Amino acid sequence: SHERICQYIAKESGSLVVSVGYRLAPEHKYPAAYEDCLSATQHFLQHLQHYGVDPARVTVCGDSAGGNLAAAVSQTLAGRSDLPRLRAQILIYPGLQALDFNLPSYQQNRGVPLLFRERAVFYSLQYVQGDTSNLEEVLEGSHIPPDMRLKYRKWVNPD
Repeated sequence: SHERICQYIAKESGSLVVSVGYRLAPEHKYPAAYEDCLSATQHFLQHLQHYGVDPARVTVCGDSAGGNLAAAVSQTLAGRSDLPRLRAQILIYPGLQALDFNLPSYQQNRGVPLLFRERAVFYSLQYVQGDTSNLEEVLEGSHIPPDMRLKYRKWVNPD
């Protein structure tokens, strides 16, 4: 589904683009997709000479759920000294938090096609748990205990 954009990025940046076809939810719940992306990235970093890639130019990128995966892979690899460091991460409308789906950005874009607010929650639940039985609870924000909400308030809040 992303071949043309990958080709465009490769051409415009003079880069080699490797696109990971990871397992999808709901058949494959978390952490399947993450494990696929991490494994592919580690393999690529371990074999850069085979592909003729400068280790200082490796970047991970993803959009939507792929943005979440790129961020998670970047965080996992950040402390590794046995692999080349990633140059950057490019995150295109990434899904990065599921604590509060009532923040201003979700409210302002709740009816914007293609990914309506309810659809974003639906797909997030499919990815994490393989079912959407608590969809309304998540939309209301009652899925997070008050003590956890307070703990993360400085990072996830309308201000």
